Amino acid sequence: SAARELFLERGFDGATLREIAARAGMGASSIYRHFESKEELLIDELAELQERAWEKFRKQDDRTRATRVRLTEFLDCQHSLLAEQRDFSMIALRATTLPQAAVARRVLTLYDRAIGLIAEILQNGRMRGDLRKDLDLFAAARTIFHVTVSARIPWANGLIDADSCRKSI
Repeated sequence: SAARELFLERGFDGATLREIAARAGMGASSIYRHFESKEELLIDELAELQERAWEKFRKQDDRTRATRVRLTEFLDCQHSLLAEQRDFSMIALRATTLPQAAVARRVLTLYDRAIGLIAEILQNGRMRGDLRKDLDLFAAARTIFHVTVSARIPWANGLIDADSCRKSI
């Protein structure tokens, strides 16, 4: 909560871990025991948001519907939660440019989970006959996922609004 408040007040780059710790009523050494960087703190929040998006999708999911409908609903569900906080997407995008950093590995793990969920939707569609039997599910899932990440870049940089980003996805 303290981090979210400071990020909203000062922006992600304007807040420090020390200030977050002070706002939370704890010492700087305490926060550094749990997080090495504010990026890591943000990635924890992103992981929580993604988990909520997936739970929401699974609760409303009807596997008898067409693959295109299910996939669109999953992507809309994910986007609606990510759109609440642009900084999450920006930091996740930044983190992947430093693959040796621990935070990048965590982001890539989140990405792999999303790709797995998309592949699960596609697998169900292939079994229903919506998709070709010879479709490479993981290649298709990775492509769909990376297209959505690419669509978020102009939004994360403030060039388009969240609704335009969703339409692009």
